[in-house]
Amino acid sequence: MSSILTNNSAMVALQTLKSVNKGMVNIQGQISTGMKVASAKDNSAVWAISKVMESDVKGFKGISESLALGESTVAVARQASETVTDLLTQMKGKIVASQEENVDREKIQADVDALRGQIGTVVGAAQFNGLNLLSNAEKTAGSGTVNILSSLDRSTSGVGVSQIAVGKQDLGTSASAITGTAVATATNNMTGAADATAAALTGAATAPTTSVTITAVEAGFGYSVAITAGAANFLTGVNTGSVNDISYVARDGDTVTDVAEGLVKAFNAYTTEAMGDNVSTVAATNTAGVITFTGSTTTGDNFTVTANGYAAAGNTIGGGLASVTDIDITTDSGAASALTEIETLIQTSIDAAASFGSVQSRIETQSDFIGTLTDSLKSGIGTLVDANMEEASARLQALQVQQQLAVQAMSIANQAPQTLLSLFR
Repeated sequence: MSSILTNNSAMVALQTLKSVNKGMVNIQGQISTGMKVASAKDNSAVWAISKVMESDVKGFKGISESLALGESTVAVARQASETVTDLLTQMKGKIVASQEENVDREKIQADVDALRGQIGTVVGAAQFNGLNLLSNAEKTAGSGTVNILSSLDRSTSGVGVSQIAVGKQDLGTSASAITGTAVATATNNMTGAADATAAALTGAATAPTTSVTITAVEAGFGYSVAITAGAANFLTGVNTGSVNDISYVARDGDTVTDVAEGLVKAFNAYTTEAMGDNVSTVAATNTAGVITFTGSTTTGDNFTVTANGYAAAGNTIGGGLASVTDIDITTDSGAASALTEIETLIQTSIDAAASFGSVQSRIETQSDFIGTLTDSLKSGIGTLVDANMEEASARLQALQVQQQLAVQAMSIANQAPQTLLSLFR
């Protein structure tokens, strides 16, 4: 049946033309934007995934900048540590030369002092953007560690970050200082025979000993050992006159072993200088934070050691190379002790440089990984949302042909009612 009111052919042709035109709009949008998923209405699931990945890419760009800043900071500290090692090595050469008696030790000492001053200059200048990793004299907990943002971790439980911890390596030359009075026994971070009361090292058939255990460490807390040799003891001259004669002020990051080692070093250095030929009479050793003071059968009565702790307020944390200021090669004994001390100082600076070198290498590796990961994420986003331009080109040409045919079909369908006029002639 034919009708001049309802043209079914024209309606079919019109729907076809609309569909083709809609396809044309979509494909032209892909060509103009280069994306097959440009908004959530194109494909909501893919769009949501791509946006999350894009946010991660933006985050990783920030992490790359953080790693670059951290690597530069660590590189400065490493180079400074290596320079300090070189200066200490030069100083060792001067000290070795001073072992010969027929030399001008005063002039050699002047060279040593100049090298010591240069070490202080290098350490003071070893900062990047205001951060100096060769100084760890703050008393705040955690001040001895600098965290560098290194990664963004996404899991089913949420998003977190990873960090690379860089420990400060103090190569300063300033001396530590304890002020104030000893805190109560219960809180002085030490226990043992040499704690609250003096422990005597008296003559006996075997070498007498007494010990003290470091039980806790906090930044800025001072630890000191006092020596008293009574009137009846032939070592009267070794009496300490100040809490700073044999002391150690803890820095952030120190362990009980570090504190004990510091006290042992200070004790033995003091007694070596004070006792001279009688140095073997008394000594201190450390085992896992337990300091053992050992005398001999010649120590005699009335020789005591007393350990005390001092609250952090007012104390000054010394540098890791503080003992370099005590090097004096103008005397035979000074030259001999300096040779031992310089080895310790060189090892300290070598350990610092090695630590920074290890961290710098890790940061470089992480930076390379973040760069590769970012590229992979970008590639994945492109796979999800980028338009296939070859396919889009072929699709566009096909739609153009379909559009032309749809227009012709529409024209034919619109002409169909006019054939009815011939029936009424």
